[in-house]
Amino acid sequence: MGQKETIILISVLILLLLTLTIIILFVVFVKRKNQLLADQEEIKEQFKKELTKSKIEIREATLRNISWELHDNIGQLMTLAKINAQLVQQDPSKIEEVISVIGIALTELRSLSKSIDPESIKKLSLTEAIGLELERYNRLDYINASLNITGNILPIEDNDEVILFRILQEFFINTIKHSKASTLDVKLNYEENNIIICAKDDGIGYSQDIFTPGQGLSNMKNRAKLINTEFRIDSNIGKGTELFIKYQIKKRTNETTSSHS
Repeated sequence: MGQKETIILISVLILLLLTLTIIILFVVFVKRKNQLLADQEEIKEQFKKELTKSKIEIREATLRNISWELHDNIGQLMTLAKINAQLVQQDPSKIEEVISVIGIALTELRSLSKSIDPESIKKLSLTEAIGLELERYNRLDYINASLNITGNILPIEDNDEVILFRILQEFFINTIKHSKASTLDVKLNYEENNIIICAKDDGIGYSQDIFTPGQGLSNMKNRAKLINTEFRIDSNIGKGTELFIKYQIKKRTNETTSSHS
């Protein structure tokens, strides 16, 4: 075989090798791309499931709180009105007390009707939803709750709003049920691109070294991860528990923004 034939053979082999390499790289690329698309679809499905679950849990918690309020608050008001009404014949001045108590009960019922109405719930912003939740705890005398908002309130994605509120609601419920706290302070700080949320109670706290996370804490962590949100809970025995959330505000499209105008 001459030198010319050898060069041609080597050139053909190199060309075949390059072609084979390109084919292998293309196959790997397609597989990686398909896997990425499958992973993205799985994440979307997981997000949809978690979003639906969060909405259901929010509605269940709201209805449970309403049932407590009907029994503990409005029920007591109506009982008091009934007692005063029975005393009106003996003391006509009691009629003013009856009217006053019924007026308070009607105000409470109007507030409850807003919580029951699905359309009203959908229209609430994150700050409004948190405010109503804390107001309810104060009305029912569960805890002394406060809300402090700093910075310019910015709109966030509706679905992320639901997830954030559910995380906070889960923390509030744990505080009321388990912490033996007397106060709950919630702070929302709106920065240019972030929302910093801190919620702190003055309860008994717990040692993080020996504490085994329950389902509630796991749910909060998983939901925060779904919306790429920094999440942390700090607690010490006798020093209460604090929730920290840092949520990056996503830029809204014109279409999304206009739907909320």
